[in-house]
Amino acid sequence: MYKVTPNPPTDPASPYESSASKKLHEAAERALDHYLDHYLGPADILASTNTPEPMCLANPKYNTESLLANASESLGSATTMLYDFAALLDTSRRKTLLGIAQVVMLGEIAVNQALDNVEIAK
Repeated sequence: MYKVTPNPPTDPASPYESSASKKLHEAAERALDHYLDHYLGPADILASTNTPEPMCLANPKYNTESLLANASESLGSATTMLYDFAALLDTSRRKTLLGIAQVVMLGEIAVNQALDNVEIAK
């Protein structure tokens, strides 16, 4: 049986099937534009003296010991996640991920040593 297909074929999953999907697409475009303008703007904006977004910063009121303890816990969690994920990969990729996990673990060891030094200084 011969089936007639349009030339070019039409995409049944077009984002503009309905006015609601077109509005959703336009809203997504506005959100992306806002994100790009707000977070990834031109270099002169990034170099300005505006206060940075507090969500991505360590609280400057925290003391060094608290910051180091938090960093140590974060690095320990990252190491565990990397080892768990490495167990799911084939040999060549596992070796790469285990290398990354070791680098993270070395960072954790350095932070823990710095934390020990802070405690001694008290």
